[in-house]
Amino acid sequence: MKNPVLMVELKGVPLLSRGKVRDIFDLGDRLLLVSTDRISAFDVILPEGIPDKGKVLNQVSLFWFDMLRGVCANHVLEADVTRFPEPLSGQGDLLSGRSMLVRRLRMLPVECVVRGYLAGSGLKEYRDSGSVCGIKLPPGLREAERLPEPIFTPTTKAGTGHDEPITFAEVERRIGADLARRLRDTSLELYRSAHAYAESRGILIADTKFEFGIDGDRLVLGDEALTPDSSRFWPAASYRPGTNPPSLDKQYVRDYLEGMRWNKKPPAPHLAPEIVERAAAKYLDLYRQLTGRELES
Repeated sequence: MKNPVLMVELKGVPLLSRGKVRDIFDLGDRLLLVSTDRISAFDVILPEGIPDKGKVLNQVSLFWFDMLRGVCANHVLEADVTRFPEPLSGQGDLLSGRSMLVRRLRMLPVECVVRGYLAGSGLKEYRDSGSVCGIKLPPGLREAERLPEPIFTPTTKAGTGHDEPITFAEVERRIGADLARRLRDTSLELYRSAHAYAESRGILIADTKFEFGIDGDRLVLGDEALTPDSSRFWPAASYRPGTNPPSLDKQYVRDYLEGMRWNKKPPAPHLAPEIVERAAAKYLDLYRQLTGRELES
C-alpha cells in the first residue's frame, strides 16, 4: 500500500491554513485547495492517513460540482494541474488529482446540513424529543427510516471543537431572512438532485452538509460537495429501515474508534493497518460506484 500524503508544502506559494483534511494556499483573489490523506474523527485528526483519500475527496467533489452546476454555481476555476499558473505548474506531481484552483468567496458562517433519513445525532434527538433541530417529525419512525421530506438542519461552523445545531430562526438572525431562505432552498434542491442520481447508482445519501459563500450577490457552493467525509452513504441493496446500514464513508473508521477506550480528545489512538487498508478500499469503491470512473492518479 502506498504512503499517505499527510501534509503539502509548495514552493513560492504562501500557506493560508491547514484544516482537518485540506491545505489551503493563497493566490490573491484565488485559492488552491489541496486535499491531503489526513482523516479526522470526532473533530480530532488521527495519526494515520488513508492512502489516496484526498484524491477521492477532490475528484468526488469535482464530479458533483460539475453535475449540480445547474442548481447552484460553484467556486471551481480549474482542476487540470497542467493549466495551473506559475509557480504551481511545476509542482504538478504533488498536486495531480488532489487539488483545485477556486474562486475566493466570503464564506457564510453556517454549515448547511440536509437529512433525508433518520440517523446519527438526528436519530438521538428524535428519540429524546420527537424532533430534529426543532423540526417536528411523525411519531414511530425507526432507525434509518426515510423521512417524508428531506429536512434542513443547520449547524454553527466552529473554528475549533464541535459544530452545534441551530434553528432556522437563528440562521435568519445571523445572516438575514432572505439569504437564510436561499441557503435552505438551495441546500434541499442540491440534496434532492444528488440523491436521485446516487440512488440510480445503488447508493443512498442519508445526509450531507454543504458550505456556501457569496461572490458579489451570487450564492456559490464552496468547500467540498457530497464526499464520504461530508456525507453518510449507504448501499441501497442492503438498506433496511430499523437497522444500522453498513457505511460507504468514514463512519467505518468512527465505528472502529467507538469500540476503543478513547475519550475522543487528542491525542487520537492509532489505526490498525487492516483498518487503514479497509478504509482506503471503501473510499475507492464508493468513488467507482458513484462516478463509474477510475481514480485519476
